[in-house]
Amino acid sequence: MNWITNYVRPRINSIFSRREMPENLWSKCDECGTMLFHRELSDNLNVCTNCGHHMPITPRDRFKALFDGGIFSEIAVPAPVVDPLQFRDQKKYPDRMKAAQKATGEKEAMLVAHGEMGRTPIVAAAQDFSFMGGSMGMYVGNAIIAAAQEAVKMKRPLILFSAAGGARMQEGILSLMQMPRSTVAIQMLKEAGLPYIVVLTHPTTGGVTASYAMLGDVHIAEPNALICFAGPRVIEQTIREKLPEGFQRAEYLLDHGMLDRVTPRGQMRDELITITRMLLALPPAVRGELPAPEADAGNEAATGGAETQTAGAQTNKPNATE
Repeated sequence: MNWITNYVRPRINSIFSRREMPENLWSKCDECGTMLFHRELSDNLNVCTNCGHHMPITPRDRFKALFDGGIFSEIAVPAPVVDPLQFRDQKKYPDRMKAAQKATGEKEAMLVAHGEMGRTPIVAAAQDFSFMGGSMGMYVGNAIIAAAQEAVKMKRPLILFSAAGGARMQEGILSLMQMPRSTVAIQMLKEAGLPYIVVLTHPTTGGVTASYAMLGDVHIAEPNALICFAGPRVIEQTIREKLPEGFQRAEYLLDHGMLDRVTPRGQMRDELITITRMLLALPPAVRGELPAPEADAGNEAATGGAETQTAGAQTNKPNATE
């Protein structure tokens, strides 16, 4: 009886019981509503395979696709004072920070790293919109300064991926002070003669747009990204008029001269490699290489060629007796 109870019955239950479906296997496209398998979506860099809608992507996943072999080294960012204003709304600011760190697995809203992109050494910084809306606080200001200083030290270009809802209200005036601080950091790059390329992703708004996001030598945006200072809803309520279709989207800004390119995420790496090497006056990137010849085969080919040449020379040599 114990054998039936302890082994047979659990075995039968495991075979015929309903299996639980793991979570996060499928994602729904916000634009067309298509259900996308997580591996298919990840392989396509979080871009809908049906309509091409660009979904959010974390800085680490972006860097894995950007750097050669997905290998990069993080750059340390000085930690600012925690909760300098003792701010509290529905919950304390430190509690919000802990919740965001737990949800994203990141320390703050910006990640800075260096590595090679198409064999071109670069420094890159990327904002994480899922971390408190990618809001610009003191840490983000420190991150931009650290990225600029490292780029000047290594003599490398800086590529920045922006995604933010503006300044962080929990830090008040201290967050607004990051606008002039980041502007000074970008000026360091310009004085050193190093390229500064900005990739604007959805959304880039507020004080970020009014500072380092619009100071690049080249501005590239992902398709349909919202790029503005004040949002379209605020503008409509202020002027009480209907705005044009696609207003403040990447394609609209490109048509009106505020952007240089609108490039899909899948083509962004090649685009950045081409532009970066052009600005650095480097030759075009190598797209592919032939394998090196094997040593034995090369020696045999060289020996065979030498023997053929020797035989030919002996055949063509006139006979002295003749």
